[in-house]
Amino acid sequence: MKRHALFHQILGWFFALLLFSACNSEKGKEAIASFDPQKEAEEADGNFPYKWLSTYGFFEGDLKNLSPNDALLPYEPASSLFTDYAHKSRFVWIPEGEKAKISNDELNLPIGSVLIKNFYYPGDFSKPTGNRRIIETRLMIHQANGWEAFPYIWNDSQTDAILKVVGGETQVKFRDENGKNQVINYLIPNKNQCKTCHNKNEKLDPLGVAVKHLNSPKELDGELVNQLAYWTKRGKLEGFLSENQHPKMVDYSNESLPLADRAKAYLDINCAHCHREEGPASTSGLFLGYEQTDPLKLGINKTPVAAGNGAGSFQFDVVPGKAEESILIHRMNSTEVGVAMPEIGRTTIHEEGVELIKAWINSLESNSN
Repeated sequence: MKRHALFHQILGWFFALLLFSACNSEKGKEAIASFDPQKEAEEADGNFPYKWLSTYGFFEGDLKNLSPNDALLPYEPASSLFTDYAHKSRFVWIPEGEKAKISNDELNLPIGSVLIKNFYYPGDFSKPTGNRRIIETRLMIHQANGWEAFPYIWNDSQTDAILKVVGGETQVKFRDENGKNQVINYLIPNKNQCKTCHNKNEKLDPLGVAVKHLNSPKELDGELVNQLAYWTKRGKLEGFLSENQHPKMVDYSNESLPLADRAKAYLDINCAHCHREEGPASTSGLFLGYEQTDPLKLGINKTPVAAGNGAGSFQFDVVPGKAEESILIHRMNSTEVGVAMPEIGRTTIHEEGVELIKAWINSLESNSN
């Protein structure tokens, strides 16, 4: 009888423990789903990084409107990196009295410069200027010892963003351009993960502000102008000669342009940050920069060096005329860890990007080598 009572007592403790764990688990979910940290006063003392995005004073008025102050320069690469269909707005702040410089077609930003990249989702993609949710703002700050990256996560009330070096995760809901409701598990990279892509010779380095990306038109101050010419006019850039005297890249989403140019632009902005001689994938022998002309380095009829499970059952990175037999498509068309490429920055498949690269591969003649 005593043993029977003891058994029931232990069983009661067991279920109480399960209930306690479940309650704690639910609280954890609420903490992830709801994010409105209490804000405390912070002084803009020049010691970067600040805890709160608003402390920098980059934007005027209601912060969520992302209305830049007069000192910011907007920019937009000719082709945009895919990040789970997120929309982006980008700015650069160059210290007063300083200028960016172009030398040997390299764009160099002075110490103290800050790159500002906002990631957001419109509630309805058919109304991109309507209601939106800003997920994160990434800053890259040019310090005396090099570039540093700092991720800021926006609160639920969209009043500010707080520095979170550990990154984060959030669920995003939106209606896409076809009217379908979508749900994405959006991952915000931690500070160290930023170097996975922004890696040039083992040092953190900006990507989207290269000459070839900015030697392109953008509507600024009510007119369509070359971005580098605009920076020059604003007194923030020296060394720009003319549009035709510097490298430039096309917009891969412009279907009126040649297919090969669009495909190479896509591979450049989405893959070449790793797949270049100075990048972490240099040993792969696959170099996907826009300027690349060597078929083998573009993966055509090339066997992978060490793809492991990433290669699947396929033998060549790119099989001319046979996209479905190409490792490149296999990896782009996957979200599986160890297979998917790029490795970070997306949890979904960029369907339009996959179709573009498929079309390019299928257009290649079988004797391409």
